[in-house]
Amino acid sequence: MKREYWIPVIVIAALIVIPALACASPPPGNAPLPPTSGGVALESMPLPAEAPADLAAGTMAPTPVATPDTMFFENYGVNPFIDTEDDRLSTFAMDVDTGSYTVARRYVQDGILPPKDAIRVEEFVNYFDYNYPLPDEGQTFAVHLEGSPSPFGQTDRYEIVRIGIQGYAIPPEERMDVALTFVIDVSGSMDREDRLTLVKRALTLLVEELRPTDSVAIVVYGSDARAVLPPTRGDEKDRILSAIYALKPEGATNAEAGLLLGYAQAEVAYDAERINRVILLSDGVANVGQTGPEAILRTIEEYAMRGVYLTTVGFGLGNYNDVLMEQLANQGDGLYAYVDNIREARRIFVEDLSGTLQAIAKDAKVQVDFNPEVVARYRLVGFENRAIADDEFRDDSVDAGEIGAGHSVTALYEIKRHPDAEGPLATVYLRWQDPQSREVSEVNVTLDSAQLTPAFTETSPSFQLAVIVAEYAEVLRESYWAQENTLAGVQEEAERIGRLFEDNADVEEFVELTGQAARLPKE
Repeated sequence: MKREYWIPVIVIAALIVIPALACASPPPGNAPLPPTSGGVALESMPLPAEAPADLAAGTMAPTPVATPDTMFFENYGVNPFIDTEDDRLSTFAMDVDTGSYTVARRYVQDGILPPKDAIRVEEFVNYFDYNYPLPDEGQTFAVHLEGSPSPFGQTDRYEIVRIGIQGYAIPPEERMDVALTFVIDVSGSMDREDRLTLVKRALTLLVEELRPTDSVAIVVYGSDARAVLPPTRGDEKDRILSAIYALKPEGATNAEAGLLLGYAQAEVAYDAERINRVILLSDGVANVGQTGPEAILRTIEEYAMRGVYLTTVGFGLGNYNDVLMEQLANQGDGLYAYVDNIREARRIFVEDLSGTLQAIAKDAKVQVDFNPEVVARYRLVGFENRAIADDEFRDDSVDAGEIGAGHSVTALYEIKRHPDAEGPLATVYLRWQDPQSREVSEVNVTLDSAQLTPAFTETSPSFQLAVIVAEYAEVLRESYWAQENTLAGVQEEAERIGRLFEDNADVEEFVELTGQAARLPKE
């Protein structure tokens, strides 16, 4: 387990109690697996006769207002500025999670400012597609560097640098086959349209993307767990959808039993030549167990080391455990996402299915070596719970981040140069392991002061967007470094940058969100 996760484990222990999972080595097996075809609009998708009325009609049960005692988040602090003479190296695990952004979006659209502990800046920044050029053929990553004076914050002259890392893409038809095991929470807390009903709609989209050589198994859990669908070929869509539509809420929340049985089903379909992935769909609430979360996290990590990965997808607001869902995905070498509407489900399970399912890099890390002759101090914006010790960068036994096909990672640094200092600012190192060959690779690229743009508004629109999105998150989490700014100030910048993006629904929505947030009262 990553060293930085021991503290979150203690936090999780205060929120849930889950029995230890029995560990069984996955035997070699054979089963069909997954790619993508073409998306079918949910609104036009035919529903079988057994589809429940709530799915067909889309009726909405009232969603309870989120209160501090029903929402579980963790405050990881805010990175400080560091003098390069004390520590010239900054090291962190790559992260492509987006759950924090969509959770906060749900709050704002419901007319409530999100709790500051719900904000992880890097997940806001990495929600957006910055259209970085793809790497050259045969390369895993391309690194894109850009910088300018910072438009926010400090009274002294500070600059902001963006590190954009773009992974290679895999066309849907070239994606590896996959064996999927859905582990679905059907406990009483899921009895809402924004939970179990939305789960069904989301999985309907995913199932339509399956190829005949893919397979799906389904496990559900309430007070106990049971398999409702054995590993089934991807072209048996009616059978898979009928099992999904038949799900009904029941009982308490025995997450341990659900994951245990889910991994058992994944073992049945296990094939070393395919992607083997468990997908947990839940509100993260778990109230049955005996021994604490350390065992479940350790077991999930062991399965991931053997090639069975875990992706977590959160649903619902008003009683939601963000801490648990993020940490389970971290240990399972998978993505953590939060689905607040059907558009987000389509984004994850249709538009970005290859990236959701197939990893191109494992234990991916970044180390930035700042030149102390030029850079006086620096601050990494976000990634607080992704920190790695500098001397562990080349320790390939250290768990880090997993990057899916076509995914990009964006990191921002605020820096302050010595007066009139010019020359190399920093060297950026990437290190990762190939998920199939297990070969470890490392590349580096250097940023020079001559590459910085003199004015923020003269940089690329994507650079400006990333910086403004980060500032929005910084203000929401009440960062010390954003105390001179306001949501109204962010809104003004968002409206300006929004005019540079035509027909970009994500940017248009972001502009609207900043306006909504600026009008909401602080509690």
